[in-house]
Amino acid sequence: MTERSLDETEPQAPPAFALTSGRTLGYHRAAVDTFLASARREFETGGEQLDAADVRTASFPLVKNGYVVSDVDAALGRVEDAFAARERERVVRTRGAGAWVEKAREDAQVILDHLTRPRRHRFARTGVLTFGYRIDEVDHVTTRILRYLRDGESLSAEQLRSAAFRMQRGGYREEQVDALLDATIDVILAVR
Repeated sequence: MTERSLDETEPQAPPAFALTSGRTLGYHRAAVDTFLASARREFETGGEQLDAADVRTASFPLVKNGYVVSDVDAALGRVEDAFAARERERVVRTRGAGAWVEKAREDAQVILDHLTRPRRHRFARTGVLTFGYRIDEVDHVTTRILRYLRDGESLSAEQLRSAAFRMQRGGYREEQVDALLDATIDVILAVR
């Protein structure tokens, strides 16, 4: 075996996503690469250690020269869709399509029941000195969810994934809003 000089480095693979530059932060490259590699292995082997909800809630540190957040988020959306389709296929195969439809219907009803509360009172609020999601913005999005579930208006999982809310003192509690958005995405993916 011959020794390599420091000048003879192995070529590195190009990054999987576009990189941020300047002061813009992006997702930590190694964290994203590791997560996506494990998700790919899990999906290809048919494992059950990871599901669509795990993909949706994956988070990564923000760093300089990281992956562009929107590019990674779009890819994660596609990965989540694939896991959701696989989960649906498993349930339909083992328990039948009726069980899958009934579960989606029950989940949708829980969301509907929650959203029939009056505007500005749909979620618990943070304290007066604590920040939460801006109430009017959340109510706008949840009214769209209500129309989707009740009236069949168009709404996509991607629209909910990209929903972002500004903060306000005494706003809605983030964890409650996020949980309802996640549940709605599950319903949307279930009925595709």
